[in-house]
Amino acid sequence: MGDINYFKILFVFVGGLGLLLYGMQIMADGLQKVAGSKMKKILEALTQSKFMSVIVGALVTGLVHSSTAVTVMTVGFVNAGLMNLSQTVGIIMGANIGTTVTSWLISSVEWLGIFSPSNLAPLSVGIGAGMFLFCKKEKFKQTGLIITGFGILFMGMNQITEACVPLKDLPYIKNAFADMGKNPLLGMLTGIIVTAILHSSAASVGILQSLAILNLIPWNSAVYIIMGQNIGTCVTTLFSSIGTSKNAKATAYLHLIFNLIGSLIFSFIAIIYFVFIRPDLGNNFVDATQISIIHSVFNLSTTFLLYPFSDWIIKIAEFLVKNIKDEAGDSIARLDVRILNNPNFAVQSCVKEIIRMGYMAEKNLKLCIKILFEPKENLIKEILEREKQIDILSHAIIKYLVKICNINMARKENKFMTKLFHTVNDIERVGDHCENLAEVAEYLKGEELSFLAKEKNELQELFDLTLECYDSSIKALEENNKLTAQKTVLLEQKVDALEKNLRNKTISRLSKGNYEPKLSVAFFDAINNLERIADHALNISRVVLKYKKANNGQN
Repeated sequence: MGDINYFKILFVFVGGLGLLLYGMQIMADGLQKVAGSKMKKILEALTQSKFMSVIVGALVTGLVHSSTAVTVMTVGFVNAGLMNLSQTVGIIMGANIGTTVTSWLISSVEWLGIFSPSNLAPLSVGIGAGMFLFCKKEKFKQTGLIITGFGILFMGMNQITEACVPLKDLPYIKNAFADMGKNPLLGMLTGIIVTAILHSSAASVGILQSLAILNLIPWNSAVYIIMGQNIGTCVTTLFSSIGTSKNAKATAYLHLIFNLIGSLIFSFIAIIYFVFIRPDLGNNFVDATQISIIHSVFNLSTTFLLYPFSDWIIKIAEFLVKNIKDEAGDSIARLDVRILNNPNFAVQSCVKEIIRMGYMAEKNLKLCIKILFEPKENLIKEILEREKQIDILSHAIIKYLVKICNINMARKENKFMTKLFHTVNDIERVGDHCENLAEVAEYLKGEELSFLAKEKNELQELFDLTLECYDSSIKALEENNKLTAQKTVLLEQKVDALEKNLRNKTISRLSKGNYEPKLSVAFFDAINNLERIADHALNISRVVLKYKKANNGQN
């Protein structure tokens, strides 16, 4: 006992833990990249029903081996406006079920014998690394990464178990775990702290299973620690919601409420069972497979029990954030770094923000005709203020697009990203032209000039056509609709023809001396800016038409 080298145990344990976490991470990265092209369809499936959200949450968590990663990503989706609370409550319930996959993989060392993953771990690393290094196709490289991660994960598990072997006969180690079984609060607190530090309930359960293989964990201690692990996994989600929208914060609270209620209910049942019904079982040692059973029964039962009350859980979460100020104003980009790990979702989030910016510019355009006919100071100020917000938003979107481009993406997605850069620029330029029209209104007000009835009718006709053209371009982008985009092309041609006609008419009036020169300057500026807005609308619709053509060409 005195010959135990505690420093060596610590170093080997930490090294094994690092391998475990790293293996889980690269497995998740590989799986996300392989499944990346299908992730958009998965998101669309979520809108079908809350039950479907539970299934998808379980499947995705089973793939990435971390309920914490999935719930943090979900906070990002809500913050980016890609999901609502009704969808997320299902994902959170499903994530708790999906996290049991890792515990069953780890416990397989006890019932798969020579074919258990721990025995095949070195071979997995060799095969996976060979595929990643020597295969040319991206899909095979990522599959190699998944296999490598799988092997590293179990090498880490083996190392943790081996590190703890010298401790299994120490009385104070066994007494410590026995105390956790006798004191439910101490057991839960241990699970909370370890899981919060590791940022992964799957890794925390894995360590518990490694200790269980050495006959160190009593039944009652295991149950209370697992309850604490389910609460501890919420800590990372809560921290990730700092600085997000109200709904994103509510998502983090949903996660906490669901896990807290489930853990308290089952801890109360466990206390009654171990104290009054089977006190002998509570002191018996649990193995890794039995921990998997406890983990699975708890998460499945909690979901089954609380699913009918999911709407009430949503109301509690909304109540908790009711008095919190929402930090997401119009100029704040609802783009979240948490979803950059999945480029498909990140691109979709970007498109959503570009469309929002497009409608902000449309609000300004609708006000422009009012101020040209009646230059009111408050309306001019509103246009200029919104234009500042559009500029801030466009810069934020471009920065986010650059971050997405730095991720390894397919060639088709990269081409689409390039087009999105141009689209952001086109919408920002529409905002600039609206600002120019506001300056025309200020000029008219300063010179005490106003258009005559005939000129107003001409401007109104061009404005209505321009507004219809721009509106159809934004709708084409929003709906990814080829027909709406083609409509924009026809409308832009009409705007060009009408602008040219009005320009010729104005020149004719000036040559005849029938027009105030200062007023003609304002009129020329107005029709020129409207024509340029239609040009940018055409550019936006061409992005949709080219994207559709590229996709059809690949089908």
